[in-house]
Amino acid sequence: MSSSNLVSVTSPDHFKSLLSADLNRVSCLNFWAPWAEPCAAFNKVIEEKSSQFPSVLFLNIEAEELADISESFEIDAVPSFLLLRGHTLLARHSGSDATLLQTVLTQHAGTSSTSSAPLATSNATPQAPSAEPRQRTEEEIVARCHELMNKHKVVLFMKGNPTAPKCGFSRQTVGLLREQGVEFAWFDIFSDEEVRQTLKKVNDWPTFPQIIVKGELVGGLDILREMIENGEWQELMSAEEEDGDEKAE
Repeated sequence: MSSSNLVSVTSPDHFKSLLSADLNRVSCLNFWAPWAEPCAAFNKVIEEKSSQFPSVLFLNIEAEELADISESFEIDAVPSFLLLRGHTLLARHSGSDATLLQTVLTQHAGTSSTSSAPLATSNATPQAPSAEPRQRTEEEIVARCHELMNKHKVVLFMKGNPTAPKCGFSRQTVGLLREQGVEFAWFDIFSDEEVRQTLKKVNDWPTFPQIIVKGELVGGLDILREMIENGEWQELMSAEEEDGDEKAE
């Protein structure tokens, strides 16, 4: 049975009323489509998280049926999810990354209500819940970095998101990639400080944005601009497309 905090949006007005009801509440927007197979599995994840995070409002939004809402958030792929507090964007991701969803929900809405610990008996001393989620080991964080770097052929680690970059370098990088017609995944480094700091070590690159192609660091904004000017970027993308065609055959 669906949680009371899990709602299927029926119209733009319905959406606005739900968000405006409590501007201090964290909302998770799940954009999906019935024809996209990954959405079916991720919708189940959303339902599970709605039970684990009862203070969060989870909104299922059929992307094509409610195109006005999708366009307002520049949704160009499903599944995609966003976290808002009122009307303020907290996190955004294109894809069905359940681990990332858990991370950002914990970060912005506190720990989930479920626990693997046994219930205390009536004569036991009550134990306070843990204030912080379990700290990840360095190996786990490095593995998470590599997982993100290999999520897509081109991955952009940036400050903010393509809709609302939080630094000029990130904004210019997004603009150049779009001018080149590049399809890319992205990750807001402000959403995970451990990933942010570890990426600097993993890639031996101290600044952001970082552009990753096929799991390997290409560089930052200046490198991208230089590669575009001398034709290296176009050659790299052409080579990647050819490799993809060969594998498809």
